[in-house]
Amino acid sequence: MTGKQAVTIKPAKGRPMLTWVGKRPLRHVTAFPAQLVERFTPPQSAICNRQSEIPEGLLFHGDNKEVLAHLLANGYRGKVNLVYIDPPFDSGADYVRKVSLRGLSGTAKLEGETYTLGEQIQYTDIWANDNYLQFMYERLLLLKELLDDERGIIALQCDWRKAHHLRCLLDEVFGAKDFRGEVLIRAGTKNVQSQFDEVSSLSTGNNSVFLYSKSADTKLPKLVDRLAEFEPGKWDTFWRGTDRPTMRYELFGQTPSDGQWRWKESRGKRAVRNYEVYCDKFADHMSLDDYYLRAVDSEGGELDFVRQDAKDGTVHYYVPPRDYRLLSNVWLDVSYRGTKTDYPTEKHEEPVERLVKWITAPGDLILDCFLGSGTTAAVAQKLGRRWIGCDLNKGAIQTAAKRLQTVIHAQLEAQKQTGGQQKLIDDGEDKTPPPAQLSFAVYRVNDYDLQIQHNEAVNLACEHLGITRMRSDAFFDGTHGKRLAKIIPFGRPLSPVDLEELKKELKARPDETRDVVVVSLGKETVVDAWLDDWNRLRKQGDVPNGIEVIELRTDAKYGQFLRHEPATAKLSLRRAKGKLRVEIENFASPSILQRLRQQAGVVAPVIDDWRSMVDCVMIDAAYGGEVFNVALSDVPEKKTDLVVGRYELPAPEDPTTVAVKIVDMLGEEVLVTERL
Repeated sequence: MTGKQAVTIKPAKGRPMLTWVGKRPLRHVTAFPAQLVERFTPPQSAICNRQSEIPEGLLFHGDNKEVLAHLLANGYRGKVNLVYIDPPFDSGADYVRKVSLRGLSGTAKLEGETYTLGEQIQYTDIWANDNYLQFMYERLLLLKELLDDERGIIALQCDWRKAHHLRCLLDEVFGAKDFRGEVLIRAGTKNVQSQFDEVSSLSTGNNSVFLYSKSADTKLPKLVDRLAEFEPGKWDTFWRGTDRPTMRYELFGQTPSDGQWRWKESRGKRAVRNYEVYCDKFADHMSLDDYYLRAVDSEGGELDFVRQDAKDGTVHYYVPPRDYRLLSNVWLDVSYRGTKTDYPTEKHEEPVERLVKWITAPGDLILDCFLGSGTTAAVAQKLGRRWIGCDLNKGAIQTAAKRLQTVIHAQLEAQKQTGGQQKLIDDGEDKTPPPAQLSFAVYRVNDYDLQIQHNEAVNLACEHLGITRMRSDAFFDGTHGKRLAKIIPFGRPLSPVDLEELKKELKARPDETRDVVVVSLGKETVVDAWLDDWNRLRKQGDVPNGIEVIELRTDAKYGQFLRHEPATAKLSLRRAKGKLRVEIENFASPSILQRLRQQAGVVAPVIDDWRSMVDCVMIDAAYGGEVFNVALSDVPEKKTDLVVGRYELPAPEDPTTVAVKIVDMLGEEVLVTERL
């Protein structure tokens, strides 16, 4: 797709219908093109030869509403088998990623309370209730369009804060008849109630996963948990309390007057004969369990047995030995919180793996549009499913990309040990299907880089100035004492256009009497004259809304605001004996150093090894100037490990442009290129 286009969305038709202020139907969305920014394709990935509609995994950086619209406009309508999402819970908390420098010991941590300079805002889980409901409503409508018409399933994970609202939204969007169950997962919260004699409510010990299908005819497979060894068979009553007259027939001289036999007549009488054969020929030297297992192993299918109890004359059927147990909707045996990344809301792989194995088959397509740390995509990759993930936060995309690279490298190494064999294996216990893809691409939809950087800069500026954020105001960023605060994007100076917008906003709020402080990094020269005219009227009369500008570059009180200085790297790139040799000689991140200086308890930081500031290194041996194709990646497995810093790759015969991307511990990227 080369340009934006409108994508039509079907209306919700289910009941009940939840109402909120500002509820709007989503009749269509605008689909923007996606820009390919990076591709991870290891040379060994060519051995992955399975035919697939999607030859690689897809990571999208952007607002998931626009990403979903892009997918709908580009052939994915009705193609997704499973949507697994873990959206914000409206918890009223800001989730941050605490960042530590790499190293063996004594490493300074960039952390602290609230918005410290060492924390990256991952996402803000603070919503006005109506905004949250509209946000989720629109995305659920889009997700429904993407699901497979016959067997598509959505799994939505949430907690007690919004479970009741989200269940109503799902009923409305999908229809109550399409509800397939609620799975309870252990929440892993700390219970501190033992120190109190009275509590306002019970501690919450679970999260919910709501399951809905796109079609009312969709059936879910039996959910089982494999056991280490067979449980022995047993006898159980053949009579059932349900009432079907067609299943009342004579058996051992008995015909139920109410209720029914468990099986229809032909099956029940065949089971009687099966047991008679066993008693005549095998009862003296073989247990019924062994007989059953041998018969099933040689003939396949199941073998039924029915007998009459010699003591009381009741009729029983044989429950055969099993190497599995049936599971209910209570999954308290799996972990909730993941530990593979530093991402604050990382899900554990166990519940995702159970659900993916249960609902999908190898090669199916799984979508997670609240990707976070990448748990869903990582599980899908490990289990031979195709996957699409997206997130608005750049840190989430970076975290997920590193995690997926590690998974794919492990899969390539495993295939290397088996000679590169690529055979489909049944997805049973302790058996894993081969990867559906061994590469992935990263796309950006409607370019959100500047917005992300602005959001982080706003949070830093608010902390520096002592501004209290306001999440419910669409125009003002917060309050500074008794004044309203408005922050101008730091990529440009304050202009009269900004002030006219402020004037228009204040006019629309006739009851607002507070003064306003405007924060910017700089201002155009004509701004001072505009402000003089505005504030002169306020001084002469009893007119409210005086305006003061804090210019962070020059202000006497606030002029030491942390300004971004880009990270730099010194590299040596050369050809030698048919190889490309890359050596990182030095790397410096002024942002990390500045944040360490301002971090409480850290004085005059000294970093002995530049590698402690580097999170990962990626190399493209044939960079074309637009798309970064990862030919080599160095992602340390442990937090205490460092990147290598010296790399060697096969050199192409023709001249090539080598690009080296270095990502520091705060997620900032440095790209160095050289023609060799």
